[in-house]
Amino acid sequence: MIALPVTSLYAGLGALLMIALAARIAPLRRRHRVGINNGGKEDLALAMRAHGNAVENLPLGLILLALLEVQGLHPATLYLLGGGLILGRLLHAWGLSQTAGISFGRFWGMLLSWISLLAMSGILIWFALPLSQTVA
Repeated sequence: MIALPVTSLYAGLGALLMIALAARIAPLRRRHRVGINNGGKEDLALAMRAHGNAVENLPLGLILLALLEVQGLHPATLYLLGGGLILGRLLHAWGLSQTAGISFGRFWGMLLSWISLLAMSGILIWFALPLSQTVA
């Protein structure tokens, strides 16, 4: 059995974030009496996008993190990358929950998420190259 303690931590935190974001939608649907889509209600639209954006970004990041962990990347680097992904998603969700426009949370949250995803992607590509096998 392969244990993935770092990925497990961030998968659990990511799931809690997605549940919290999803839980905000149902009361807004009831308040606005909107069953499908957002009914033109901005607060509902923002809550839906905050949840949707997490759903769009977290799974890929967790897959990349798990692949890196299986390949033996140093735990400190895994924690840094996973922490950057989760912190980025938290900041982005907070920023998007406040405004549809530009905000500190949206900008830095997306940037931090992208940096984490790009770093994980780059490391995985490096690991896949034959050259990386001879350097180690």
